[in-house]
Amino acid sequence: MKVWVNGTFDVLHRGHIELFKYAYGFGEVRVGIDLDERVKKFKGKDRPINTFEDRKYLIESIKYVDSVVGFGSDDELKQEIKKWGSTLMVIGSDYKDKKIIGSQLFDKIIYFDRIINYSSTKIINNKNEKDISNR
Repeated sequence: MKVWVNGTFDVLHRGHIELFKYAYGFGEVRVGIDLDERVKKFKGKDRPINTFEDRKYLIESIKYVDSVVGFGSDDELKQEIKKWGSTLMVIGSDYKDKKIIGSQLFDKIIYFDRIINYSSTKIINNKNEKDISNR
């Protein structure tokens, strides 16, 4: 089975690896990641921390991921999902009550429970707090 996972994956952490591992349990995993301009638009001018090329390289290096593609718009995301031909999406449980772009393209969406205390934003904010306190 072809499984779709997507996100920003700006600062990789254990929660992301667990998500990929879980998705891999269902079949072949393709990860869609937001291009840099899209990350800036939704996460702010200081993001992404890592470039698209670096994020793609790191994710491609994970044994639970079979392929990685980028997208810069909702339409591009939907096109990539259609090209992949997946009927299953695995996504973090924090999206349970949110709009999921392309959800109509899947027969089934499975929610992965977030690993407590793992968050790219928390990692970035904690680093910034440490930087400020060390001045």
